[in-house]
Amino acid sequence: MLLQIPQVLNTEELAQAQALLAGADWVDGRVTAGRQAATVKNNQQLPEQAVQIGALRKIVLTALNRNPLFFSAALPLKILPPFFNRYAGETNTYGFHVDNAMRMMPDGSGYVRADVSATLFLSEPDEYDGGELVIDDTFGTHGIKLPAGSIVVYPSSSVHQVTPVTRGERVACFMFIQSMVRDPVKRRLLYDMDMSLVDLRASLGEVAPVVQLTGTYHNLLRRWTE
Repeated sequence: MLLQIPQVLNTEELAQAQALLAGADWVDGRVTAGRQAATVKNNQQLPEQAVQIGALRKIVLTALNRNPLFFSAALPLKILPPFFNRYAGETNTYGFHVDNAMRMMPDGSGYVRADVSATLFLSEPDEYDGGELVIDDTFGTHGIKLPAGSIVVYPSSSVHQVTPVTRGERVACFMFIQSMVRDPVKRRLLYDMDMSLVDLRASLGEVAPVVQLTGTYHNLLRRWTE
């Protein structure tokens, strides 16, 4: 499932994140790339030692934790601490690749299985040319370039790239999520059911069939979660 969620960061959070990143010292983005991805990755990344990274991660995770659409789509069990990258100048692209299935925690404490990937845009689309996130899936090829503060969620198994940035600077946050529901088909069914229940409650209220369907949703969630 590929889902775009607008305004995950509010105006104040976006301004705080942009201010923190304005003074960042960037390093080679290949520090978190797997063997195959490293051959096509040419961007910059905020290092783990950066003084801003703790505050930035708190901003992003706080916003995600209050967003019901993100929860419904990803059903997160674990979120690898978010990373931040930059595309500009000579370090301006990331060719087609697939995200590694297992990602080590930055502190070396263990691994997170990457079921779902997400990109949170932190630059406005008119601030740079190029820089589209291009995702290939079973329904075709999708080019995505969202307003700052918005996020796109997609399967980590997707082949994807970031096209060259030819003007300006593209700054974003990216992250990997281990879902409570490993199977993407089951995860999509639960999301569709949840969204339908939201519409039914709005139009009908908490009538008996809606209550019963809500119970079915939660019973499926209990059955399918790890």
